[in-house]
Amino acid sequence: MFSFLNRFKHFDLALLSATLLLALAGLAILYGTTLSDGSIGVFYRQLIFLAVGLAAFFFISFFDYHSLTKVNRALYLIFLALLLYLTVFGSLIRGGRRWLDFGIGRFQPAEFIKIIIILGLARLLYLKRGQINSWSTIIWSFLYAFVPAALIVIEPDLGSSIIILSLWLAMILLSPIKKQFVAVLFIAFLAFSGVAWKFFLKDFQRDRVLVFLNPSLDPKGRGYNVRQATIAVGSGEFFGRGLGKGVESQSKFLPERQTDFIFAASSEEIGFVGSASLLALYFFLLIRIYKIMRKAKDDLGMYVAGGVFFFFFFHVVINVGMNIGLLPVTGIPLPFVSAGGSSLIVSFIALGLVQNIARQSQILRF
Repeated sequence: MFSFLNRFKHFDLALLSATLLLALAGLAILYGTTLSDGSIGVFYRQLIFLAVGLAAFFFISFFDYHSLTKVNRALYLIFLALLLYLTVFGSLIRGGRRWLDFGIGRFQPAEFIKIIIILGLARLLYLKRGQINSWSTIIWSFLYAFVPAALIVIEPDLGSSIIILSLWLAMILLSPIKKQFVAVLFIAFLAFSGVAWKFFLKDFQRDRVLVFLNPSLDPKGRGYNVRQATIAVGSGEFFGRGLGKGVESQSKFLPERQTDFIFAASSEEIGFVGSASLLALYFFLLIRIYKIMRKAKDDLGMYVAGGVFFFFFFHVVINVGMNIGLLPVTGIPLPFVSAGGSSLIVSFIALGLVQNIARQSQILRF
């Protein structure tokens, strides 16, 4: 009994508390979106995913992250094969080939490969720490992220591709890279964006950007989603209408209210106070991850924790930004809040990695 409890001796309770609070808040918000149309099954499925995610969180917390990075190459190849399978044989579901359907549930490889990318880049940067200022290392690390990102764009899932390439850039900038390399990378990024706009993006993806730049371009068509989202956010006012009482979400004027636009749906029901509290929880989580990253016992732990930090940062900023009209719509889930098993489980795995690093670094002080 004491040996079991001793395993929790260096557990970061602040990180665990933030994780559980976000998970519970997500359940409450999701439950509120199911009250008017009988879609309570979505909530019950999320409960199951939550249980699986918690189990993964504790398992990863006690599994040495050094060992995980060593087996990451095999995982990378497996998930590349799954992504390739989806592009060729995947079933068309809601306009994309993003999910593997097992009958009892769907599995989204693009969500899981984000964590694999973090682990792989962390190990690469750790092993090449004396050679990071070489184009061979930078190009190799880019290709490691670009190949799955390109396959995911084909699905099409532009949002996940943006997350993966952003993770690559952020983790490269975490390394001791010289300024001249940063300048060249910035120029290359601008050039790549132009090429992607011309040759890789589909018409509806370009339309999202154009509508973002000019919301009045097609307010009842391509700009409808953003328009309804901003209306929902504004109508929540200070304290909100109450869970299950949102007009935009409950009347289904707001599309994808349980996934992409759940922040707008929640803002209408819990208001500015509730939304600000939710964002404060994310902020606390990010601060805690950052502290663990700074206190990691080695560079490998620092890179992994840094990758997870940016994983949550990009997801929250992009999702909230598109819900309030500050960023184009890209279909990025809000961690722990948006409905979906793959996203929820991956979020738990990511924080399990950080908890693992905190335990091994024996970070005891708050």
